[in-house]
Amino acid sequence: MPDYYHAPALILTVLLLPAFGALYLRFRDTRTLLWFLGFLCAIAHMVLYYMVDPWRSQPGAHPWLLAAGQTMILISSGLFLASLSPVRFRVGRFQVLYVIPYTIPLVADAVLLSVVCHGVSPSGPMFLVLPALGVISFFVVLAWNLTRASMPIWMGIAISAVMGGLIFWTYFAVGAPWAMNFILSANLLMTAILLITVFRRFSPGVLLSVLGFTAWSLSALEFFPSIALNPALDLNLIHVIVMGKVVAALGMILISLEDELAINKAAQERERRARLELEAYTNLILSRRRLEDFDRQGAEVCQTVVANSRFSQAALLLESGGRYRLSGTAGLDAATIAGLGELVARIPVTDFLAPGSATPAVERSQTLKLDLSPWLRPGDDLARLRFESALAVPMAGRSNNEGALLLSGMRPIRGNPLNHFQVPLRADDLLPIEMLTARLQATRSQTTMLEKLIDSEKFAGLGQLAGNVTQQLNNPLTVILGYASLLEETPSLDPKERKGVDAILIEARRMKSTLESLSRISRPLGGQLTAVSIAELLADMEQLHRPEFLHRSIEFRLSIASALPKVLCNAQQLRQAVLHCLQYAIESVENPGRAPSPDEPKTISLEATSEGNLVQILISHSGPGFAHPDRAFDPFMPAQTTGETAGLGLSLCATILRDHNGRASAVNLEPRGAAIILELQAA
Repeated sequence: MPDYYHAPALILTVLLLPAFGALYLRFRDTRTLLWFLGFLCAIAHMVLYYMVDPWRSQPGAHPWLLAAGQTMILISSGLFLASLSPVRFRVGRFQVLYVIPYTIPLVADAVLLSVVCHGVSPSGPMFLVLPALGVISFFVVLAWNLTRASMPIWMGIAISAVMGGLIFWTYFAVGAPWAMNFILSANLLMTAILLITVFRRFSPGVLLSVLGFTAWSLSALEFFPSIALNPALDLNLIHVIVMGKVVAALGMILISLEDELAINKAAQERERRARLELEAYTNLILSRRRLEDFDRQGAEVCQTVVANSRFSQAALLLESGGRYRLSGTAGLDAATIAGLGELVARIPVTDFLAPGSATPAVERSQTLKLDLSPWLRPGDDLARLRFESALAVPMAGRSNNEGALLLSGMRPIRGNPLNHFQVPLRADDLLPIEMLTARLQATRSQTTMLEKLIDSEKFAGLGQLAGNVTQQLNNPLTVILGYASLLEETPSLDPKERKGVDAILIEARRMKSTLESLSRISRPLGGQLTAVSIAELLADMEQLHRPEFLHRSIEFRLSIASALPKVLCNAQQLRQAVLHCLQYAIESVENPGRAPSPDEPKTISLEATSEGNLVQILISHSGPGFAHPDRAFDPFMPAQTTGETAGLGLSLCATILRDHNGRASAVNLEPRGAAIILELQAA
């Protein structure tokens, strides 16, 4: 009567098999599917083992059934290895798992040993064929370990070398059947080791699985005579081996359930972190008074993002005057900040981060993978620092992107319950940052509109005032000019009287020019926009006004870059804007607000350059700087350190630039001096 010691293990494993199927249907996890197929092959091996009954059959009986059983158990152990170390290599267009070329030679060995050699050690040429196939599997294992997939390279190579050497020694010293037994034991023992190195936790599921596969691999102990020649001890060992299959199956089911619980816990933790992150971004108070005040908060915004998101580095790019500039950073070193500041100035505003220009960082996300290489130049610090890519959250405006939030340095999730998984970036990790960026864009657009509205109301009131002043002063001024002209034509005036009349005419005409400027603030000159050569316009102005500079002993310098593009503007209005700036520069160097040094030169420079689609006109002087550079173009604001009023010329200049989609800005120079920058879009 046969011994039915395999029956309990077979029945329990069959009963547990539907659990693996249910787990796979629930999770759709490849690992769970491989476990299901592995235990299915193990059940097939046990059924075939009953049919062959090697303990009661003659050697070589039922060779094909014996080969099928050996094949099933080898495939089963290979599936367990593949589930814990699913590493692939490329063959043409295909990705092949390492376990496939590892298992195929072993299956060929089992078939040849059972069918051709009838279960006994071969002789002749076949004696070398079987170990040759084993050598192929051994080298596949070495290549598999070099991928550093699930354990350190040194550990994998050391274990593989010890087990491989033991198997080859067994083949040549004892026989091929025992070598096949050692191969199966080595596969199962390696599965137990992989369970420890992959999951890296001492949970009930991992503990039971490791114990089960370790017990399952003890069949190699039957090689020792002290066990093989002791029927009672041998039978107990077999009971441990077959029950190890059941324990391993129970442990793997528990691992799947533990992972599901850990996934739910991770989802709750992720939801909590997202809520806290949103609260931190909501509590961020953004300035809405002036655009300059809003842009100064870039560093605060980046610091908030770094403190509450998965990213350790952040940088905010904002569009200003037709180009991008670095508004704030957090988590970046000084060299990276300097290199990034130079790079963003080269990025064209047009079509930057346009739809379809870059791939999304994750599916269903507005964040894009930004490659900075197109704007890098040879020798850039960013290339040396390997900061050549980042994630970018665009601030989409109506016509183009008003800026972008750059992110890099993704941090691991602290306290991650699934520490055996590499937690990838998810769309919900980026959602709070995308909502913050949308809020930044909306607030900045609102601030810009509010600033324009305030300026419009300001200039509307100024226009009414200009109209009233012009109306009230024009008639008296006309009378003054009329009588002064009559006096000028009187022949009986002595030189002293004529000098007084000339002074009256000069000052009256200056007053008339001021009144005309006041009227133009509310009623700018019309005219069609045309492509104007800045080089020719500035050269003409230099020829026209150089005698005045010589008369005032002012050193005038003109510098125009080569190949300067044309701009689309009204030539007369642009000439008037430059003239207002030159007039302010003349007044600044002639009235420094202090006693000038005898050797202190009076200089005015007029420069024109271009960068990308932006043309810049810079008017600088050696006089005193602005008391408030950011408000230099406000009407009636003190513009010099002396506290004097700059007049309405700069206000009119800013109005003209704004009407031409340009921008006027003022800066102070070191150690002394100031400059006005007029920026216009190239035609």
